Amino acid sequence: MRVGLFVTCLADLMRPSIGLAALELLERAGCEVIFPENQTCCGQPAYNAGDRHTARDLARKVVSEFSDVDYVVIPSGSCGGMIKTHYEDLLGDSPDDEAKVQWLSARTYELTDFLVNVLNVDSFDTSFQGTITYHDSCAGLRELGVKKQPRKLLRSLPYVELKEMPGAEQCCGFGGTFSVKYGDISSRIVDLKCDDVESTEADALVLGDLGCMLNIEGKLRRRGNHKTKVLHIAEVLTGRNGEETE
Repeated sequence: MRVGLFVTCLADLMRPSIGLAALELLERAGCEVIFPENQTCCGQPAYNAGDRHTARDLARKVVSEFSDVDYVVIPSGSCGGMIKTHYEDLLGDSPDDEAKVQWLSARTYELTDFLVNVLNVDSFDTSFQGTITYHDSCAGLRELGVKKQPRKLLRSLPYVELKEMPGAEQCCGFGGTFSVKYGDISSRIVDLKCDDVESTEADALVLGDLGCMLNIEGKLRRRGNHKTKVLHIAEVLTGRNGEETE
């Protein structure tokens, strides 16, 4: 099985350990992982900002780069949601592009969804220990239906206790350009999210979307909380602590 790994530009730039962890998980499951080295952005920032020309160019680039794989797997709900739900809006006016987008959309999966529902993985051997709580990203939950999949994997870990936070499905306030355009509102929303996280007294907050991770971790640290770890689920499943960069 040839699986294309779309690592996301944000992970590549800010947290390469997520990409390394996703690669390890897929290879452990027996996949032949294909990594197009020229991959960049899915086009979501441009799309959300109304720059359809740039977003369309980036979408065509992604479609071309992943045209020879069986599946595309992404450790991000927002980028996965962009490809599966918005590429057709960008490229659907061209019959040739539309066919390619429909083909790619049907084969694109968020990482935990792919592990659980395509590969039927139900457990991992990891050294990670501690109590964790999980935040559902807006795009992963609402565009891709990612909810049970990460929890199934986390509950399978022998040394991990999952403690659900109140408001796990509520937005963290990031929303890409929303946090820039409406900074005061975004800051208040993430404050409420941090209250929910800290109420669990969990050792770590686990997520599946790096945008949410950066937003919540930044607010936790500015509030003086340097104790709660903030980790991507791929890092937890491979026993990483989020510090590896090579």
